[in-house]
Amino acid sequence: MFAPSADREVLVVPLEIRPEDIDANDHVNNVVYVRWLQDVGTTHWEARFGPEVTSKWSWVCLRHEIDYRRALNLGDAVQARTWVGEPQGPRLARYVLIEGPDGVAAQGMSVWVLVDAATKKPARVPDWMIAPFAA
Repeated sequence: MFAPSADREVLVVPLEIRPEDIDANDHVNNVVYVRWLQDVGTTHWEARFGPEVTSKWSWVCLRHEIDYRRALNLGDAVQARTWVGEPQGPRLARYVLIEGPDGVAAQGMSVWVLVDAATKKPARVPDWMIAPFAA
């Protein structure tokens, strides 16, 4: 299972299961987990940086990877725990644990690329941008 390094802040984000999130198997549909990974990452980014940064920089996802452990159902209390990894040039991995009433329901990892909002070109993730995600 994913675990943050000691130097990373972990943000906890409550999640809501809506009736439309439930599929024919009567549990949360896989597509919802992808939405949660994206939404949780955006929440963390916007919680650490204001409009002066978020208007100049954006993130593009290269990859989402999710391991499912147990089903989540309508009415379950759910939260996500998220943190970032080490930047590699313009790339930054983000990790997410999705927890339900019986523990970890899924774990996900997304690889994001930092882009200049004006030019849409990738840019190396600067150290000052990682510092706010430190523990």
